[in-house]
Amino acid sequence: MIEFFKVYKKFAIFFLFLSAIILTLFYYALKPVKRLLIWSPGKNVNLELVDSTVAHIKKRHYIADFSLTNQNGETITQDNYKDKIYVADFFFTTCKSICPVMTSNMKRIQQATLLDNDIKLLSHTEMPEIDTVAQLKRYAIEKGVLSNKWNLVTGSKIELYNLARKSYLLATYDPTEEDGYGFIHTENFALIDKQKRIRGLYDGTDKEEIDRLLEDIQILKEEYKPRFSMSDFLFGE
Repeated sequence: MIEFFKVYKKFAIFFLFLSAIILTLFYYALKPVKRLLIWSPGKNVNLELVDSTVAHIKKRHYIADFSLTNQNGETITQDNYKDKIYVADFFFTTCKSICPVMTSNMKRIQQATLLDNDIKLLSHTEMPEIDTVAQLKRYAIEKGVLSNKWNLVTGSKIELYNLARKSYLLATYDPTEEDGYGFIHTENFALIDKQKRIRGLYDGTDKEEIDRLLEDIQILKEEYKPRFSMSDFLFGE
């Protein structure tokens, strides 16, 4: 009889231990995962920031391929951001109003994600006629830009316009430009996921908005972590 209770006790302990594991697995499997919105020009973006040629798109909006030049004279394309989460904005080096605050806040993001190789930054000039490679280099040194984390890029006016108004949806149209490719840069930052989709828009001059952006980066990172499912546990699939 004593031996029976010894065996039963061991079985009870094992059963309780196994039950605790199963309940824990069920908790994490059923726990809802917070997901960020996917932003599209014709769905949830201020149409003032959207070129009319893409205003009809309500889903499957992606950042277009690009080829630009950074502060080191290197060609930067979408391949440099492949499988990365990144924050994008538009600025110019001689701006004395919102740009210094935006750059300071972008540097804050750089510091907060310094050891995270999944996160990068991309700042596009609004004024390529002024922001040459040499000018961007001087600005990068002055502002503490780390080249392996953050690219300041220039390129053709047409490509920059198309990226601002048709891809990132970050700038308003300037009708005074005779060539039709004028835009007025805004304080907006865009959070881009690994599928080249917009997952957040933020006021780059607002501290609380930058706090939210940093929180959203972590939420977005969670999407790319392997998720346990009960079928994996029960059926090994």
